[in-house]
Amino acid sequence: MQYILMTYVNEGGWTKLTPAEQAQGVASYQAYSDALVEAKVMVGANRLQHTPSATTVRAVNGKAQVLDGPYADSKEQLAGYFLIDVPDLDAAISWAARCPATHHGVVEVRPVWERCDQSGT
Repeated sequence: MQYILMTYVNEGGWTKLTPAEQAQGVASYQAYSDALVEAKVMVGANRLQHTPSATTVRAVNGKAQVLDGPYADSKEQLAGYFLIDVPDLDAAISWAARCPATHHGVVEVRPVWERCDQSGT
């Protein structure tokens, strides 16, 4: 079953790190990604651009309303995700617990809806 591990971190924290701490952070995420690939559970992953690049769209009275910025202001922002394919929620939680984001933010684990095939099943 596929699960998405969404990483939420304070994106302003990166610039407060020393170059050595940034290098260590990059290395820890690379090692985590490598472990996912080696275990053959990685389906995909991406890092997101910072929240000022976000655009929010909603329908208001039947018309699209477009706003610059993210939907919600919060201490931690969605920074990226890992899409994994593992047997169950316990396995997904185990991988989430190993994610470096747990040391400076949170990782939300959510099962992915499986798409129906053409027959509707």
